[in-house]
Amino acid sequence: MSVPPRGYAWWYVDALSDDGKHGLTLIAFIGSVFSPYYFKGRRRGRHDAHDYCSLNVCLYGEERRWTMTERRRPALAQSPSRLSIGPSAVHWNSDETLTVDIDEIGTPIPRRVRGQVHVTPLVFNERVFTLDAQGRHRWRPIAPSARVEVVLERPALRWTGHAYLDRNWGDEPLEDAFVYWDWSRASMGGEDSAILYNINRRQGGPLSLALHFAADGSLTEFEPPPDHRLPRCPIWQMARSSQADAPHPPRVVKTLEDTPFYSRSVIATHLMGRPLEAVHESLSLDRFRSAWVQHLLPYRMPRR
Repeated sequence: MSVPPRGYAWWYVDALSDDGKHGLTLIAFIGSVFSPYYFKGRRRGRHDAHDYCSLNVCLYGEERRWTMTERRRPALAQSPSRLSIGPSAVHWNSDETLTVDIDEIGTPIPRRVRGQVHVTPLVFNERVFTLDAQGRHRWRPIAPSARVEVVLERPALRWTGHAYLDRNWGDEPLEDAFVYWDWSRASMGGEDSAILYNINRRQGGPLSLALHFAADGSLTEFEPPPDHRLPRCPIWQMARSSQADAPHPPRVVKTLEDTPFYSRSVIATHLMGRPLEAVHESLSLDRFRSAWVQHLLPYRMPRR
């Protein structure tokens, strides 16, 4: 796909293993929204989104890994069913499953991550949601419910679990439109799932989405539950919050990512009258665009 100057597109997968021991997140970026090089480049007229691409790989459990090597335009190749970024690729198969071929080097410890992740959507969603008042930022939860098979050579890992797949794309930097958001997705058993998206926008007032996807693919929007504060992240003190049924405040089970501007967690929550486990993220765009955070980011995001 063609991404406009200053714009972005990303494809996101997260998964938790059936035995509760492992987790992963994969994000393929064109116009990496968290790139310090793209952030600086836009201010100097170097705003070609295709010149700032990366595959972010996060492994959780005993074998933790984190990769986000940024690559220039020559390392990017696209077709209707395939996106290649350097030695890694994301591609749709003829049976409507998704395969991610990974060949990356981690940071800050340079350990290789190599292997495949296979995602089998259980529920497909075609609806696209506009996230900002000007219509410049879109989100599509492609597969609110999916299965995953992880087969890695390095580190040697093999597991299966429940997964989620979505896509975001936009015509301007995230920080131009948003102050903060929190997002979460939860499996409700079987193929049902729930997604919450709570956004503090710079214009147009706040946006709060509460979505229930049934096993037959039908989508129901429900009243967003009350917002609850979660404990700040232990290291970088990122603020976190999530929505849950009024008498049942959510609880952090595990903090997976603790960064200056972004957190990812597993939380115990309560939605639609049911106790659930959810993957949760909080993002502060004010923190992201601050000078001290921009100074730190290159240490975790090398550019090739």
